[in-house]
Amino acid sequence: MKFPILPERPLLISPSLAATIGLQEALMLQVLADLLEFREPMALSNSPGLKGVKIAYSELLSLLGFWELKDIKYIQANLENLGMLTVESTTVDDEILVAINDQGHAKVKSENEIAKSTPKMPKVPSSGAASLIPIDWQPDQNWIRLCEQHSIPEQFVYTLIPEFVNYWRDRGQSRFSWGNAFYKHVLKEWRNEQTRKGVHESATTMSATWFPNPDAVEILENADINRSFIEDAVPEFVLYWQERGVVHGAWNTKFIEHIRRQWAKFAASFGRDDTPKAISSDWQPSVDCFEILALAEIDEDWAKSRVPEFVLYWKDSQQVKSSWNTVFLQFIKQDWARQLKHLEITEASDAENQSIAGSSQQRVKEKFQQIADRSWAE
Repeated sequence: MKFPILPERPLLISPSLAATIGLQEALMLQVLADLLEFREPMALSNSPGLKGVKIAYSELLSLLGFWELKDIKYIQANLENLGMLTVESTTVDDEILVAINDQGHAKVKSENEIAKSTPKMPKVPSSGAASLIPIDWQPDQNWIRLCEQHSIPEQFVYTLIPEFVNYWRDRGQSRFSWGNAFYKHVLKEWRNEQTRKGVHESATTMSATWFPNPDAVEILENADINRSFIEDAVPEFVLYWQERGVVHGAWNTKFIEHIRRQWAKFAASFGRDDTPKAISSDWQPSVDCFEILALAEIDEDWAKSRVPEFVLYWKDSQQVKSSWNTVFLQFIKQDWARQLKHLEITEASDAENQSIAGSSQQRVKEKFQQIADRSWAE
């Protein structure tokens, strides 16, 4: 029976293999084994005894669509470190020649059996049920070896055990394999440690030949900052931080912040300060403002008479604006439009009243003429 929720053929995984080398590694190995079964095998140049198949990473991405390319290459490297996979490059870009090494599997299997038979190594309960982590839990030697395959020092691995045990005892959760959980925890912490080291190592003192990278310059230019202004500021920036001998890992970011501050001061010195601020008690519109109002045929004296009300309103609101001239122009234009509309309504009303009054007078006149009519006597 087919189900719409299962449109593709499922991927099969060996439970014992997954428990030995990890779920992700077992899954990739099974996919590669299926490819070897249905494709023509080829001999590897560096390992004549092995037969492999050519496959492109784009094809692996389509078969393993739930992973990214970096994940596939990472798991591939794990299998190579375990000796279970042999990979060679081909003449075609993005294509590899892959072979499964059964001897590697036998080696891992034998190491597991040796580790399990060692009496002094604590074992995870093998009852098949999930269990809480014991207070004296220690990882199996096989998990330690897997960590060492990633060039993780054994001392680093053992320093993580107390914290790992306390964390999971406090949570009170049960697991089928604490060794696998610890293995993943070690990999995560090692990556974090390498990242921290990388950031620390990238931090340097200011060099006399330092210059901002193109990305930093582009960011500043996109903020409408003149390129000459940016380049002229570099020597002063370099000298300032050289004299202080500060170690920093993000000089470009620091330079962007410095230039933005300097450009704001430069713009303000030329009357281009667009920093939002509250209105002052003695604020008055600029001459340019009245010239714009004159172009709109708005009376200047009337506009000046509205200034006290405008200042009082915005002082009470305590709001800040980048340009009070712009706000005043909007206020005057809207107020002037309201005045004109009111005037039109008033004039229309007066005209209507006059029309009504004229009609009434005409009717009275006509009535009087009818009463005073003496034509019948003629």
